[in-house]
Amino acid sequence: MPSADASREIADLNLTYMLLAQKLLREDRAAAMLRLGIGAETADLLLAMSMGEVVKLATSNFVLCGFRLHDLPIARTVMQDARECTLQQAHLSIVLAGQAAAA
Repeated sequence: MPSADASREIADLNLTYMLLAQKLLREDRAAAMLRLGIGAETADLLLAMSMGEVVKLATSNFVLCGFRLHDLPIARTVMQDARECTLQQAHLSIVLAGQAAAA
Protein backbone atom coordinates (compact mmCIF):
# COMPACT_ATOMS: atom_id res chain seq x y z
CA MET A 1 0.00 0.00 0.00
CA PRO A 2 1.39 3.42 -0.91
CA SER A 3 2.67 5.74 1.78
CA ALA A 4 0.68 8.86 2.64
CA ASP A 5 3.04 10.97 0.50
CA ALA A 6 2.68 8.65 -2.49
CA SER A 7 -1.10 8.58 -2.11
CA ARG A 8 -1.21 12.39 -2.03
CA GLU A 9 1.03 12.61 -5.11
CA ILE A 10 -1.15 10.09 -6.98
CA ALA A 11 -4.25 12.12 -6.06
CA ASP A 12 -2.57 15.32 -7.28
CA LEU A 13 -1.56 13.64 -10.54
CA ASN A 14 -5.06 12.24 -11.05
CA LEU A 15 -6.73 15.58 -10.37
CA THR A 16 -4.40 17.44 -12.70
CA TYR A 17 -4.87 14.83 -15.44
CA MET A 18 -8.65 14.81 -15.19
CA LEU A 19 -8.95 18.61 -15.15
CA LEU A 20 -6.63 18.84 -18.17
CA ALA A 21 -8.63 16.14 -19.96
CA GLN A 22 -11.88 18.03 -19.35
CA LYS A 23 -10.33 21.28 -20.56
CA LEU A 24 -8.95 19.69 -23.73
CA LEU A 25 -12.27 17.98 -24.44
CA ARG A 26 -14.20 21.24 -24.07
CA GLU A 27 -11.79 23.05 -26.41
CA ASP A 28 -11.60 20.42 -29.20
CA ARG A 29 -13.23 17.07 -28.51
CA ALA A 30 -11.76 15.17 -31.49
CA ALA A 31 -8.21 16.39 -30.95
CA ALA A 32 -8.45 15.75 -27.21
CA MET A 33 -9.67 12.20 -27.73
CA LEU A 34 -6.68 11.56 -30.00
CA ARG A 35 -4.19 13.20 -27.63
CA LEU A 36 -5.58 11.42 -24.57
CA GLY A 37 -6.00 8.09 -26.32
CA ILE A 38 -9.63 7.76 -25.23
CA GLY A 39 -12.86 6.84 -26.96
CA ALA A 40 -16.14 8.72 -27.28
CA GLU A 41 -17.73 6.99 -24.29
CA THR A 42 -14.87 7.94 -21.96
CA ALA A 43 -14.89 11.49 -23.36
CA ASP A 44 -18.61 11.78 -22.62
CA LEU A 45 -18.08 10.47 -19.10
CA LEU A 46 -15.25 12.93 -18.37
CA LEU A 47 -17.24 15.88 -19.70
CA ALA A 48 -20.29 14.96 -17.65
CA MET A 49 -18.41 14.71 -14.35
CA SER A 50 -18.90 17.43 -11.75
CA MET A 51 -15.97 18.86 -9.82
CA GLY A 52 -16.99 16.81 -6.79
CA GLU A 53 -17.01 13.61 -8.83
CA VAL A 54 -13.61 14.44 -10.33
CA VAL A 55 -12.13 15.06 -6.88
CA LYS A 56 -13.67 11.88 -5.48
CA LEU A 57 -12.30 9.76 -8.32
CA ALA A 58 -8.91 11.52 -8.20
CA THR A 59 -8.33 10.48 -4.59
CA SER A 60 -8.05 6.84 -5.62
CA ASN A 61 -4.77 5.06 -4.81
CA PHE A 62 -4.51 4.12 -8.48
CA VAL A 63 -3.05 6.26 -11.25
CA LEU A 64 -5.89 7.03 -13.68
CA CYS A 65 -3.89 8.07 -16.73
CA GLY A 66 -2.24 5.38 -18.83
CA PHE A 67 1.31 5.01 -20.05
CA ARG A 68 1.11 4.95 -23.84
CA LEU A 69 4.63 3.87 -24.77
CA HIS A 70 3.97 0.16 -24.42
CA ASP A 71 6.15 -0.90 -27.33
CA LEU A 72 9.92 -0.72 -27.09
CA PRO A 73 10.35 0.68 -30.64
CA ILE A 74 8.14 3.65 -29.76
CA ALA A 75 10.17 4.38 -26.63
CA ARG A 76 13.39 4.15 -28.64
CA THR A 77 11.99 6.61 -31.17
CA VAL A 78 11.49 9.16 -28.41
CA MET A 79 14.96 8.60 -26.98
CA GLN A 80 16.86 8.81 -30.29
CA ASP A 81 19.19 11.64 -31.17
CA ALA A 82 17.06 14.74 -31.68
CA ARG A 83 18.78 15.93 -34.87
CA GLU A 84 15.52 15.48 -36.75
CA CYS A 85 13.27 16.62 -33.91
CA THR A 86 10.38 17.70 -36.16
CA LEU A 87 10.41 14.42 -38.07
CA GLN A 88 10.73 12.46 -34.82
CA GLN A 89 7.73 14.30 -33.32
CA ALA A 90 5.66 13.64 -36.44
CA HIS A 91 6.56 9.95 -36.37
CA LEU A 92 5.63 9.63 -32.71
CA SER A 93 2.32 11.42 -33.34
CA ILE A 94 1.49 9.02 -36.18
CA VAL A 95 2.35 5.96 -34.09
CA LEU A 96 0.32 7.13 -31.09
CA ALA A 97 -2.60 8.10 -33.32
CA GLY A 98 -2.48 4.60 -34.78
CA GLN A 99 -2.61 3.11 -31.29
CA ALA A 100 -5.64 5.26 -30.41
CA ALA A 101 -7.43 4.21 -33.60
CA ALA A 102 -6.72 0.54 -32.93
CA ALA A 103 -8.10 0.74 -29.37
